Amino acid sequence: MNEQQQINFQKIAESIEFIKSNFKSQPSLDDIAEHVHLSPFDFQRLFSEWIGTTPKKFLQYTSIEHAKKLLITNQATLFDTAIETGLSSTGRLHDLFINIEGMTPAEYKNGGKNLFINYSFAESPFGNLFVASTNKGLCYMSFDDNSSLNDLKAKFPNASFQQNLDLIQKNALCIFQNDWSKLSTIKLHLKGTDFQLKVWETLLKIPMGRLSTYGQIAMQIGNTNASRAVGTAIGSNPIAFLIPCHRVIQSSGNIGGYMWGSTRKSAIIGWESAKLDT
Repeated sequence: MNEQQQINFQKIAESIEFIKSNFKSQPSLDDIAEHVHLSPFDFQRLFSEWIGTTPKKFLQYTSIEHAKKLLITNQATLFDTAIETGLSSTGRLHDLFINIEGMTPAEYKNGGKNLFINYSFAESPFGNLFVASTNKGLCYMSFDDNSSLNDLKAKFPNASFQQNLDLIQKNALCIFQNDWSKLSTIKLHLKGTDFQLKVWETLLKIPMGRLSTYGQIAMQIGNTNASRAVGTAIGSNPIAFLIPCHRVIQSSGNIGGYMWGSTRKSAIIGWESAKLDT
């Protein structure tokens, strides 16, 4: 790291500490930039390059983590949570949760109450699968390591769960039987931020047997400096294989990380390539 990079790193570190210490006052871009002695324009550019997201988004992420703790751990009301997070109203708290979590504060607090989830276990060429769905569509598919059901229950602790292989799951599992005709009937029930949903939608456009890079995905969603944030969104993908995060590799050509293991990622890429050759 050269001298200028060290200076930039220090300014980013100072700005992050400032945001974490002062998020309750919801500091503006100008406030944060002034603290690290940069113009708002230069600070915005530098922060986005280093962190992969804007100062405003980082402030929102910091605020919502505090709000989630208040709602779940302290069982605070929506009004008290809004005030303690530095937001002026429950309306702003609502907008923050919709933007970041893809659900309302009340939905987050009630832990999936009134939500009915069917789940089942299946086999695939790449190991056992855990599949779950609501009446709206497939909400979860993971290469099972015996913790997937617990992970889903932790996310929706008050939902009703039933082990049942329904039609939604059957249509999704046909993909492993080379029945590509079912693709148009697969419905997904996803919750995520606008950014996550945009990344996942872009992944769906990568053709089978083709690969993309984090930088190319960032370019396609219109934010060339968001490679790191793209990587984080890809790592949060709740639908293994169908949302093909395995088709994204590093620009160097390295396979890169994969939630379900780099060896499995290599196997899937090879399997898809072989299918095109047959």
